[in-house]
Amino acid sequence: MPGQRKRKRSRERQRGPSTAELGPGRWTVILETTDELEWRAQVRRRMAEHEVRDPARFRLDQFCGRTLLPTTYRLSVFVPDDATG
Repeated sequence: MPGQRKRKRSRERQRGPSTAELGPGRWTVILETTDELEWRAQVRRRMAEHEVRDPARFRLDQFCGRTLLPTTYRLSVFVPDDATG
């Protein structure tokens, strides 16, 4: 499709830095719930309290549920590796 590459690059720029751009570190799960409102409230609270200053360090995952399993929401934060080793 014409313009597909341009749209893909635009979405990648909007998404923010990748893990490689954040530097060495790991993603740590803060919250895993089936309640979407709780998930969103946790994000707002952590941003309001400046617990995580850079929004690019949040990862919001939504695992789609099926008939037997409910939809699960996961909030992770990027934790950089310690410089001392």
